[in-house]
Amino acid sequence: MINYKHLQYFWRVARAGGLARASDEAHVTPQTISEQLHELEAALGARLFERRGRRLALTESGQVAFDYAERIFALGAEAEAVLRGSADSQSVLFRIGVADVVPKAVAHRLIEPAMHIGRPVHLTAREWKLDGLLAELAVHRLDMVIADTPTPPGTGVRAFNHRLGETGLCFFASRQVVDRMKGEFPANLHRMPVLMPGQDTALYGRLVRWFERHHIAPELVAEFDDAALMKAFGRAGLGIFSSPAALASEIAAQYSVVAIGTTDEVRQEFYAISVQRRTTHPCVRAIFDHAGTSLPALAPDAISPRSSRKVQRALRR
Repeated sequence: MINYKHLQYFWRVARAGGLARASDEAHVTPQTISEQLHELEAALGARLFERRGRRLALTESGQVAFDYAERIFALGAEAEAVLRGSADSQSVLFRIGVADVVPKAVAHRLIEPAMHIGRPVHLTAREWKLDGLLAELAVHRLDMVIADTPTPPGTGVRAFNHRLGETGLCFFASRQVVDRMKGEFPANLHRMPVLMPGQDTALYGRLVRWFERHHIAPELVAEFDDAALMKAFGRAGLGIFSSPAALASEIAAQYSVVAIGTTDEVRQEFYAISVQRRTTHPCVRAIFDHAGTSLPALAPDAISPRSSRKVQRALRR
């Protein structure tokens, strides 16, 4: 059985990147922490760290242990706050999961009304793969999950899907990429480098079908599960990327990119998933009540396709 004192020392070292800093934070000697780590490794039968220069780096087993330790101590802190009423004896605990494919700015807009219910709110927000979040929801460790798709069939989780809203898509690129484009949107996307969301996302298939309908054959440069990483590559001039049209002005300013055009033909939808059809949680009710105003729709630009290549062939090259 794991000694949780040993696990906490391991967790501190992993976060600090070394024994010296971790020992300062824990107010114990580096030798004490080192001994505790050796005992934990012996108990687990695996090496948790390896030396890289002056730093300690997690091994593969160490990364697995660290992921579990993060969740264990986060839950511990949450339990302490709730049971002791450290924030406020009348505070409302709200535990929400956000699927990792949902743009952070969209999640913020959708969740923010929950923080203004007239009472103090203790928010715990977790980002993870949807299947992992649904498993947490099923055992009531989460009050709600926000995703870009309803509960997938075959998950084994009895849940209810509440549609929060949808938005069209806007396409962006750096100035250097825009200067190479010819014609009107969306025909000017033909043969241009594009950055796509991961194939596991609902948006990937919708984009592929939209390109095909308008006979646009882009050059697929990369696919990303992380929307923020995709935008960073777009800012660096690696290709054109798409994002919710409701965030167009924010993305253009934040990433120093140019909005090429918007379309209402490809819609990105967002759902709240709960284990109750009618929830009584005040934070969840606030999110439902403000869902219609959280994602204002933008009118799409005119569509005038001109090219004739099929996108599926281009993406499979």
